Amino acid sequence: MNMDANVVTLIHDNGSSAKIHLFGATVISWINDNTEQLFLSTLSKMDGSKAIRGGIPVVFPNFGPWSCGPQHGFARISWWKLQKQEKLEDCVRATFVLEENDHTLSLWKYRFRLTYTVELRPQELETSLSISNTGTESFDFTALLHTYFRVSSIKECSVTGFEGCTYNDKVTKEDGRVENREKIHVDANVDSVYISSGTKCHFVSSQGRKIKIEKQNLKDTVLWNPWSAKAKEMSDFDDEGYLNMICVEAGHVSERKVLQPGEIFGCGQKLKIVN
Repeated sequence: MNMDANVVTLIHDNGSSAKIHLFGATVISWINDNTEQLFLSTLSKMDGSKAIRGGIPVVFPNFGPWSCGPQHGFARISWWKLQKQEKLEDCVRATFVLEENDHTLSLWKYRFRLTYTVELRPQELETSLSISNTGTESFDFTALLHTYFRVSSIKECSVTGFEGCTYNDKVTKEDGRVENREKIHVDANVDSVYISSGTKCHFVSSQGRKIKIEKQNLKDTVLWNPWSAKAKEMSDFDDEGYLNMICVEAGHVSERKVLQPGEIFGCGQKLKIVN
């Protein structure tokens, strides 16, 4: 399979670029100032046989283990259609669509339409997801943008914006903890769901570079790094890859969102390099 035929490339006049794979509508690259901002495992499957390991996978209609099907749902392991690619005055944009099909209906009986828009601006990448209930029955879901940031060294990386937030620690299985750190430095396996972190901005800092994460209608945030032991357990993850990545994932995951027939739920995130 020719990967390039399945990859949509956006190039801005300032030289920045983004690449989106039609499998999962996964953003697999964001280059700004000649520097890759997203982590993509060198062992990631790019042939549609498995979810892409890295970039920005789209999680829908379920975050985590799912009784109806694969973990994190089917959006990230479905082939999306490119609806439109265009150059606007302030950005370049690509829009992708996924609707119910035989595979999704075999897992989940509902009719839906997902519209995913990726916009590239100088120093900025915006990803927006619109979820429409096109059927006659209500359904509930959780959704998340599983963003993998590339960092020069996890040992020199910090994440801010969580102080005072309540979170569930999925590693220690402790719920209802309160984050008291202004700056979080990761030095072990971390898998924490920050509940109702609201519209707070999070910053990922690594060797002088800082990325600001602005969320739209995604009230929760997940912080994840598998660390060494878990990295080695994953066949599509580089053994040492954990040293160069951190996931800060904007989502609506702590409770399920109910969508009535004809309703639309819009959400997204804006990633901006601020220094």
